[in-house]
Amino acid sequence: MTVLDVSRGLWRAGLLAVLAGVLLPGCESRTPPHRFPLTTTPATDSVPAPQGAGATRPTSEASQPSARPEPAVVPASASLTAPAASKPRRSEFRALPPTSERGGQLHALATRLKAPGGRVEDPCLETDDTGCARSALTPFYTALDGLLETPGTTPTVIAAFGNSLIAGDRIVDVVREDLTAGFGDGGRGVLLVDRMAPYGGRNRTAAVSHGWQPRTLGELKAPPHPFGITGVYHLATEDRARGRFKLEGEPRGTLWWKDVKGAGPLVVSVDGTVLARTEPRGDGASRTTSFELPAGAKWLDVTAEGRGAIVQGVVLQKDEAGIVLDMLGVPSADATLYARLEEDALKAQLQQRDPKLLLFFLGGNESKRLEWKRTDLPTVRQDLAALLRRTRAAAPGSACLVVGPMDAVQDGHAKGKPLTQRPFLEATIQAEREVALAEGCGFFDLYAAMGGAGSLARFNQAGFMHDDLVHPRGHGLDLLGQLVSDALLAGWMDDGAVPAPALKTASEDAPASSASSETAEAVP
Repeated sequence: MTVLDVSRGLWRAGLLAVLAGVLLPGCESRTPPHRFPLTTTPATDSVPAPQGAGATRPTSEASQPSARPEPAVVPASASLTAPAASKPRRSEFRALPPTSERGGQLHALATRLKAPGGRVEDPCLETDDTGCARSALTPFYTALDGLLETPGTTPTVIAAFGNSLIAGDRIVDVVREDLTAGFGDGGRGVLLVDRMAPYGGRNRTAAVSHGWQPRTLGELKAPPHPFGITGVYHLATEDRARGRFKLEGEPRGTLWWKDVKGAGPLVVSVDGTVLARTEPRGDGASRTTSFELPAGAKWLDVTAEGRGAIVQGVVLQKDEAGIVLDMLGVPSADATLYARLEEDALKAQLQQRDPKLLLFFLGGNESKRLEWKRTDLPTVRQDLAALLRRTRAAAPGSACLVVGPMDAVQDGHAKGKPLTQRPFLEATIQAEREVALAEGCGFFDLYAAMGGAGSLARFNQAGFMHDDLVHPRGHGLDLLGQLVSDALLAGWMDDGAVPAPALKTASEDAPASSASSETAEAVP
């Protein structure tokens, strides 16, 4: 991954130079240990690869999804406590960061895989006599402007909820690095005391852990305790269970924990010095313990004095302006399972994080469960609307964006046979789009951006899918992250310059045709 290593002053000067029509030079790249160089060769097609995060790409040839009209979703945006209306304006600092080496390679890969990219649908929520006064993503775009104009010390937080597509962090890692390259790095944000499974990386967890059992909202049978916004809690299964975090100069931190009956205290220490000790009451509440970190501290330990203690997360953040992206994805999650979030914890923790963008990567498990006849489209609509309303009520000043599912193929495909598109996939996308727009959120069609029907087959032929043909791997994940990052940055550039479409209810936006997309389509 490429991280720009330039000062904010130089970056601002570069931005003004772009506005004046001067071409910015490329930047040196460095690849962190968890990444590996792209081994694919640049495309030799006559179609040039996009040359910027928001570069215009050809329109997707994938047909628009169609679905049987469902009962209208009643917009909830009017009931939310909205920030004071402010006319979107084009900041004098707005210009796309230079394309990184990694970004250029992924754009070339997008051309090879026929992934055209796409734009965010950003409905207008408030109008005035001159046009749209506030769109769904205005709070986020305004926060980005603030990071450039008057940086201060307050970061802009993105809370990314989702399923296994982001739980490994790699897709949102691309989004995080692209945004921190342009707007600064505000720190790591929400972390876990241990991994969600015995395997995987530790980018968003303690560096070393032992003695913890993970429980997630994605489990088939509901665990005994509800969840905070991480969708995960870790239960101490032995005395002195510990998670050790390598500090990066953070001045303070916060421990999120569950006060369960019979559990002993949790101890927070730095380099052997105790900073805080929890005082359990055993009433089942989700609690917060904050602590100050001494200058020069190297290691932070969270230790359970006895079995049964529960940790929901640890927040480590800098006192610097920039982007913080909290990865809150959970394997097997869907909007229905997010109902397992405890209401008090949801409100308190989202208010503490004060995100400027609520980002949802959902739809893959919904379409799979529709295929298995474990749910139905009205339930998919209802539960997504409920999730959006709950999170937006807890963070009323935040923008909201739903990212639809990627291409998917039918379960039970025979080896050597042509892949068949998953039934209900396009119906799920259409349902999510209608609900998102009706609830006052933006929508990004990842399926169309990656090339629509047949795109998963192309990813698989290029070696970017796991054997289950469900989960992308390697630079397939990176490319999906790049598509989302490109769309966000392009939307920021266009905010206030391109009129936002008026907000419509689901019934107004439903397709006139009664054709169903529930029938599987053959994928070449």
